Amino acid sequence: MTQDTTKIATFFGCHSPHLIDCLVTYCYSVGMARPKSEDKRNAIMEAATRAIASQGLSASTALIAKEAGIANGSLFTYFETKTDLFNQLYLELKTEMTAAAMKDLPESGDLRKQVFHAWSNWIYWAVSNPYKRYALRQLNVSDGITPATRSAADKVAVEFNDLIKRIRAHGSLQTAPFSFVGALLNGLAEATIVTMVNDPDNAEKHCKTGFETFWRAIS
Repeated sequence: MTQDTTKIATFFGCHSPHLIDCLVTYCYSVGMARPKSEDKRNAIMEAATRAIASQGLSASTALIAKEAGIANGSLFTYFETKTDLFNQLYLELKTEMTAAAMKDLPESGDLRKQVFHAWSNWIYWAVSNPYKRYALRQLNVSDGITPATRSAADKVAVEFNDLIKRIRAHGSLQTAPFSFVGALLNGLAEATIVTMVNDPDNAEKHCKTGFETFWRAIS
């Protein structure tokens, strides 16, 4: 080695003549890694959504990695564990669904009009994204979704939940647990979605019928 490279090697604590090997060893020793790719992370999330929708929560990380077009080991560069992946996916899907429901919500005016707007947005998002709907439905009942993740999802949906609470404030379900009202809402939404998918020519009519049923139940 030249005098300069010898100084560099000495700086990194290397006394071997193989400077490149020394530098590589140093890089790994301090945990240097390739920058994470947002595209790869998105590909993993999309693959996990499809895998859960088709195979349930037992879908393997190997399958998810294959669907994402990456090596299985690479998946764990982005997510520490399968549970971590599922928790992050759950939160992202809930965030996307809530954002869709609340998009362009009238800031003031009739409460019924506001709730119907959010209901319609939510239902049509679900109809348009069947894999996300199926995956979210299964993740929602998973024991692997942590209380912290569920709490974060509730915070994301606070405006939507406030609309529902305002409806039931003076209705027959005003003293019922909010979890019961939420389950009722999800059940009616699922029935509405399935009916719309099976009868697309009358989708708008079914969407309105589902909303009317929910409104009468809690208002």
